[in-house]
Amino acid sequence: MKLPYSLPRAFTEQAATSDDWASYLRRLPRLADALTDEWDLAYDGPPAYGRSGLVVPVLTRDSREAVLKIGFPHEDGAGESVALQLWGGRGAVELWAADPRRSALLLERLSPEDLTGVDVLEACAEVGELYGLIHRPPTPRLTDLRTLAARWLDGVRALPRDAVPGRFVEQALSAAPRLFADEPAAVVHGDLHYENVLRGVRRRWLVIDPKGFAGDPAYELAPMLWNRWAELGDDPGTGIRDRFFALLDASGLDERRCRDWVVVRAVVNVAWEHAAAAGHPLSDAQREWLTRSITTAKAMQDV
Repeated sequence: MKLPYSLPRAFTEQAATSDDWASYLRRLPRLADALTDEWDLAYDGPPAYGRSGLVVPVLTRDSREAVLKIGFPHEDGAGESVALQLWGGRGAVELWAADPRRSALLLERLSPEDLTGVDVLEACAEVGELYGLIHRPPTPRLTDLRTLAARWLDGVRALPRDAVPGRFVEQALSAAPRLFADEPAAVVHGDLHYENVLRGVRRRWLVIDPKGFAGDPAYELAPMLWNRWAELGDDPGTGIRDRFFALLDASGLDERRCRDWVVVRAVVNVAWEHAAAAGHPLSDAQREWLTRSITTAKAMQDV
């Protein structure tokens, strides 16, 4: 069946960002057609997109509403299908079919409503409960988060001295051996924030779009702190800590490990933005991310 819709223009504009994106977008319509034929699907609405790929509404052979997700191949997305298989729909969207070689997933269709429209502390309580559902025992098929984090911290060590307050760098580097000492305890989502939780039918809220790592559950909190940033107002430190403790209260996770991971992730963010600038002046968007990250690390000093 031929895709009867045009790809979203804002999505196709990413062809200009790299040769890999241009190649992915060129083959995407044919790939969608091939997958719908192989999995006996019918197109059921115009496609949408996210940061990591295209999502097309489809109907299965027995008329179940589903979505076909065709991801842009990237290292961080390699664990998505494995994580969804391990979760088995427990607190997360159900995976009905997967073709990892082509970065393709067939998923149950959820409502587009996400947690951005819910009171932020209520949303934190919901996500804290979801942690308990998705933090299942991991598998060796998932990338060990410690391997990635060790590589990221090499970038932190290379930061210019004026990029971030030195005490935050020291705190992150001194916490790392303690955080890395234990074997991976759970399947970690890796980027669980308000837009990655959608309203479902089987359960009120369900997780989508995992990175899928094997690691420490305490790693999860940071994206809930630095998203919905404008709502923090003139006293971001207090608001960040309120979110932090709402997540802890609902999840029962270890406070010190969660705090340390937030600082590590905030400092790694700074390193990534400086690496992305590659010696050029930072853009306004990059400076805004630096502000969020450093402010988040600073808020943890009073935890």
